[in-house]
Amino acid sequence: MKKSFTKGLSYGTTSGVITTLGLLIGIGAGTDSRLAALSGIMVIAFADAMSDALGIHISEESESNNPTKSIWLSTAVTFITKLVISLSFIIPVLLFPMTLAIFVAIVWGVILLTILSYRIAQNNKTKPAVVIAEHMSITVVVIIASYYIGTYANKLFQ
Repeated sequence: MKKSFTKGLSYGTTSGVITTLGLLIGIGAGTDSRLAALSGIMVIAFADAMSDALGIHISEESESNNPTKSIWLSTAVTFITKLVISLSFIIPVLLFPMTLAIFVAIVWGVILLTILSYRIAQNNKTKPAVVIAEHMSITVVVIIASYYIGTYANKLFQ
């Protein structure tokens, strides 16, 4: 059961941070609209959390050796974690101007992923710096790509 809980927590946290940061940065670069950012975060928090939870559920079911209780635990933990993590990004958008909100959101996302990466490294008895660097490099790619996609969309549709 611990493995199912950890799987849902890890997946939900990672997806919540990466997806929401990508959306927030892309919307910020494309529109600078607080309303669009808030709406997008709320949609991501629910719809993508359901999608991720179903994805984990089906993935776990495809491995015939997983007990039903374990499958549902991974499903529920993925959904709840993704929902809560995604919704946490609403706070900086409500409190700060968009540019600062995006910066605060990036810092928040990096903190969450660093903690998760460190815990994974500890559990796997590997070097935390290597695991953190690997995960941060992917995060940086998402941040940069999202910014340029938002900027391009702004130029294309303005």
